[in-house]
Amino acid sequence: MGNSSNDSFFRKVFFLPQFYIVILYVFAVIILLFNYMFGFTAITLCVLISLLVYRFAKKAEKKEQIIAETNENVIYENSLWDFPVPFVMVDSQGLIQWYNSKFEDMIKEKTIVNKNISSFFADIRFDIFPEANKEITKEVNFDDKTYKLSLYKIKQRVTFEDNEYYGIYFIDNTENAILKEESLKQKLSVGLILIDNYEEVMQNMDDVRKNLLLALIDRRINAWVEEVNGILKKVDRDQYFVLFYSKYLELFKKKKFEILDQVREINAGNELPVTLSIGIGINGKDLPQAMEYAKAAMDLALGRGGDQAVIKDDDKYSFYGGKTREVEKSTRVKARMKAYAFRELMEETDEVIIMGHKNPDVDCLGAAVGVYRCAKFLGKKTHIVLNEPNFAIKGAYDKLLESGEYEDRLFITSDEALNIIKDTTLLVIVDVHRPSYTECPELLELSKKIVVFDHHRRSEEFIENAVLIYLEPFISSTCEMITEILQYVVDKIKLNPLEADMLLAGITIDTKNFVFKTGVRTFEAAAFLKRNGADSTRVRMLFQNDMEAYKAKAEAVRHAEIYKGDIAISVAPLNVENIAVIAAQAADELLSISGIKASFVLSVVGDEILISARSLGDINVHIIMEKLGGGGHMTVAGAQLKESSIEDVLQKLKSTIDDYLEEGE
Repeated sequence: MGNSSNDSFFRKVFFLPQFYIVILYVFAVIILLFNYMFGFTAITLCVLISLLVYRFAKKAEKKEQIIAETNENVIYENSLWDFPVPFVMVDSQGLIQWYNSKFEDMIKEKTIVNKNISSFFADIRFDIFPEANKEITKEVNFDDKTYKLSLYKIKQRVTFEDNEYYGIYFIDNTENAILKEESLKQKLSVGLILIDNYEEVMQNMDDVRKNLLLALIDRRINAWVEEVNGILKKVDRDQYFVLFYSKYLELFKKKKFEILDQVREINAGNELPVTLSIGIGINGKDLPQAMEYAKAAMDLALGRGGDQAVIKDDDKYSFYGGKTREVEKSTRVKARMKAYAFRELMEETDEVIIMGHKNPDVDCLGAAVGVYRCAKFLGKKTHIVLNEPNFAIKGAYDKLLESGEYEDRLFITSDEALNIIKDTTLLVIVDVHRPSYTECPELLELSKKIVVFDHHRRSEEFIENAVLIYLEPFISSTCEMITEILQYVVDKIKLNPLEADMLLAGITIDTKNFVFKTGVRTFEAAAFLKRNGADSTRVRMLFQNDMEAYKAKAEAVRHAEIYKGDIAISVAPLNVENIAVIAAQAADELLSISGIKASFVLSVVGDEILISARSLGDINVHIIMEKLGGGGHMTVAGAQLKESSIEDVLQKLKSTIDDYLEEGE
């Protein structure tokens, strides 16, 4: 009902009677002039009549308003009921209060009032309901169709209940979604393929067998690309360029990039199996961007040890393969070139700051000491960032301070490093390449020159702005890497016995006493350190445990559960100092048990649960830990999980192991 109708009604029921009451007031006043008693009585009666008329008018007005709003709501509901788009009204808890015929047809149920909307659409949750004057849109799938929904808060003119209501429209967007999907499938993806161990495979083969091997590799790769109607171009003796439609990517994923296995099985007299690294870039805005994605994916594949495929989709990565051990490169050409570049960078600066990862181990500290000595030989002011020594490095740390051969500010805290760093300062990162894992991530943002030395398999998170990166997963330890670098940076370098001990200790701890990941270059590095005064007995003393630590390790081993027949899983005792180091030692100890191929030991440190993972090589613990947010190597890895209970982490770990074994990785 409009405003003019309301005015007419109010005039009818209120103003007209009041006109007569005014006349009565006039007569009452006249009577009062002649007779006080009769006049006062007449005025009182006029007031009572006025109040009764006003009350009657207000009741009539409210009744008329309710009738008008009821008629209006009936018209509104009838129009929504036949509205050509599905519509539903829910309360603030998501309970359905009303819906129209199109929504009923879409759901195909009759009794859905007071059911939660999330029981039909899992993506519609209470936490996405908007505030007033806001509207959100979202795409949902239901019954093989795609809908674009619009969710908004309903404005209520009269609030009868203490509740809020929301309206949701569903627009059928299936056709557009199909077209979008088809458009993405027709986009071109760029792939790069590299024989990542070409030099090692070819070095002991005669020319005839080399040509035969390359021909077999070419034929396998050509057949793989032809299967998806792609284009293959060989750009170098060990490199290929691929173009294919993105719709075929699912086929590659489904078959888990079987080309990796097919090429590895080729045998033309080669002593080592041939391994490929594949980098694929998808969903770039154009071909140049897809090419950049492919290069980044290839860098990541090589940084993780090769023999795998990596797909980059904008900022997301997918990994396939990575089954084989990293192959040791016998040549030191790369190490020499990195050493020369490192020396040039140090000669251009007047101060060097060295930083490792949080909770540093002996490999991290030993590598830092090696870089410190290198910088000192070149006459540079040098510091190592270390906030607090932990149990793993306490013995080595104390020996460094007690030796009296180092300046007072050998070690500085994060705050001190942030105060002294300049644009010309060279920041050297050792034994880590993930920014969030470093001792002081803020230093990375302030530094203009960053160098990274690491031996871990590359992860998605990486220090991108480094001017020099030396990352080799096949190298046993960062201490081995730095030992090689030292020999090229400074001619006839001479280490003192303590520094040689530190570097040898790092190699010893990461190779588990020269058992894992040891190659010719590992022993050559150890021999160099021995010539510089390293002593195996002193090194062993750095790893001694007290009786309580030894008992805790024995307890973790004693309570280990054998899972899937050859995997040991245990939880380290609670409320024990330095339990993370003890858990790692327990994981090593479990591998000495007959029949155990891999071990996982959990420990609680503060609000985190740490997993130490070890393997003899048959099981790739890096892949398992990576799925839990960690990483490492094929035989040594770990992960840190926050805000979880031991029971939850054990369940996640077992589930991840099951998935790994089912995938045949």
